[in-house]
Amino acid sequence: MISRLFIKNHLSFESCELSFGEGLNVFTGVSGAGKSVLMKALLSAFGLSEAIAQVVEVDAFCTLGLDDISDESPNVFKVLKQNSARYFLNSQSISKKNLSSACASFVRFLGAKESGEFENSALLGLVDALVSEKKFAKNKADFASIFKELNSAKAELEKLKTDESHVEELKELASFEINKISQINPKIGELEELSELKKRLSKRDKIEQAWEGANGIFEFESAVIRALELCERDSAFFSDAMNELRSAKESLSFEELSDDEIEGVLDRIEALSGLERRYGSIERALEVLASKKAELEKLEKIEFEKTHLQNKVNELNSSANALASELSKARKKALPKLEAKLNEYLEKMYLPALFLGLKESTMSELGLDKVEVNLGAVNLKNISSGELNRLRLAFIATSAELGDSRNSRIPTTAKNQTGVLILDEIDANLSGKEAMSIASVLEMLGQSYQIFAISHQPQLSSKAAHHFLIEKKGEISSARELSRDEREHELARMISGEHVSQEAKDFAKKLLG
Repeated sequence: MISRLFIKNHLSFESCELSFGEGLNVFTGVSGAGKSVLMKALLSAFGLSEAIAQVVEVDAFCTLGLDDISDESPNVFKVLKQNSARYFLNSQSISKKNLSSACASFVRFLGAKESGEFENSALLGLVDALVSEKKFAKNKADFASIFKELNSAKAELEKLKTDESHVEELKELASFEINKISQINPKIGELEELSELKKRLSKRDKIEQAWEGANGIFEFESAVIRALELCERDSAFFSDAMNELRSAKESLSFEELSDDEIEGVLDRIEALSGLERRYGSIERALEVLASKKAELEKLEKIEFEKTHLQNKVNELNSSANALASELSKARKKALPKLEAKLNEYLEKMYLPALFLGLKESTMSELGLDKVEVNLGAVNLKNISSGELNRLRLAFIATSAELGDSRNSRIPTTAKNQTGVLILDEIDANLSGKEAMSIASVLEMLGQSYQIFAISHQPQLSSKAAHHFLIEKKGEISSARELSRDEREHELARMISGEHVSQEAKDFAKKLLG
């Protein structure tokens, strides 16, 4: 339930704060006073309308079930607008998309162009609420699961068929990558080892020239040892040093590599470097090699996989059709019950009986059924706006009676109202008798919902639990809740116009009585 609204600098409203109660809240006033402006400000706090006001703040008792923002009592919704709109829930920032998604089941706006009650999913929801078969819920869940798997298998099969149409091209591309890498046959760490060898090879001439100049030291080795012995000094240290020197020279020998072999090392380094440039690293090149081999293997088995997938699609389709048939049978039994409930409301609102039909349609997550609605002998596309509004109200009332198939959290007692209906002139273009019938249904519906209704008709306004007047003086709009006497005057104005007659006052008293 929405308990409070505060707006600041919203079009014609400089500042406005209102408190709301349970049941039917009606907003009246002359055309252009700002009734729709006020409703759009209210909707903007829930992310359901464009934010225009500098500040909109709404207190509402509801359960939103968000993971990152805990519910409070009440929840405080706020939208601030400077250069751009920022949305807050209980002082925590939230995106408009997440906010509107969370509030969609709590607040339902039914504008003149809205007709969500007649969407097939909503109609099937009402039918399903009246199905009595014990297995129906399980069948419905099983069907939804199979339908999801079926769609996935179909998508995979279509991709496979697309791949098959240019499979030779794909195989050629995969083979090219495989051959390019396999011909080089790289090893992890090989490039680093060869690069080190290349560095040494690049110094070969200098190293050999240096050792040529140093070779003379070995010619004096015996003379040095003789001198040390004559001096009666131990020559072992000198012999050890010469052995180390000899070993160092031998370890840098290049005699094991011919010129052709050196050329081969350089070619190998170039080939491995090319792979590294193309794939980023030798490790990545080996990953691509494995991936392309698997891809080629799959492409070569594509016909087998296609047959396997086609069989899977056929099996799932058969299971889905069997379950959809069971759903249809149960729905056909429940359809007359829904028709009877709807017609109870239609009779109260002076409309002819409607007829519901269940026809086979394209398979969806709800089955193969499509509910068709005809009012009397007329298709919905051809009925008047007044008839359409009353018909919509019958569906809303039936939905509330059944616990609202759209949202199981919406309660059925006024003491704990969390569902909100916002109606924009649902009684437009109706006679007094028809308007009164709508008012009576809305009064009853107020036991399940908190209702915000814009109206130009005294009949609906007289049934309000809370009546608000929207006025405009100059360019500034204001809103306030009316007392009993003020309501009487406002109803009389709605009846007779600007100049209120005694007859209008008497009729207003009668409506309120």
